[in-house]
Amino acid sequence: MTSWLAHYGVAAIFILMLIDAVFPAASELVMLYGGALASGALTHRVDVFGWHGTGFAAFVAVVLAGVIGYQFGAILGWWIGDRGGRAFLERRGRWFHLTPDRLDRAERWFERWDAWAVFVGRITPVARSFVSIPAGVFESPFGRYNVLTLVGNTIWCVALAGAGWALGSNWTTLHHDFRYVEIAVVVGIAAAAAYWALRLRRPARMPSADVDPPR
Repeated sequence: MTSWLAHYGVAAIFILMLIDAVFPAASELVMLYGGALASGALTHRVDVFGWHGTGFAAFVAVVLAGVIGYQFGAILGWWIGDRGGRAFLERRGRWFHLTPDRLDRAERWFERWDAWAVFVGRITPVARSFVSIPAGVFESPFGRYNVLTLVGNTIWCVALAGAGWALGSNWTTLHHDFRYVEIAVVVGIAAAAAYWALRLRRPARMPSADVDPPR
């Protein structure tokens, strides 16, 4: 991911943040690394459609790419939830990692926070990727939804990119340590894939019925 960000700059940030609005795509790492690139402490510079630079202008470009990409993804997620409704998510929610249990938690989240559910969700790690579609399902007003998303989304992107800028030259150490997390994620994915492969290959067995002996 960091290699892709280093080579494609704001375009990669835009796409990854758009995805993160409906499906977890490590927005923390995306914005942290974008801020570190903008600081000029790394080998690569921020690619802004052919212009490669660092400094405040590059930082603003990183933040804008993150905010706009996430906002588009949030609108798409709301539309999916609004059009599909709860029945669609109960059938296809696993496509978006929205299991029935997560959907129930999302409903309780909206009941607890009411009008502020979207804003609080946008600044909450992990949960922020599971707000867009439920907001459409639970009929969060589109205008208010967009405003609260924009505010929370902007705070998130500025804060994370700013933290990445502050890390600057320490990024190499952070990235090296983060590899242990990457390894754990890969092992987890491999284990889950193996588990599901075994389940799919295992033939279904019907319980044998007792047969009366012939008389």
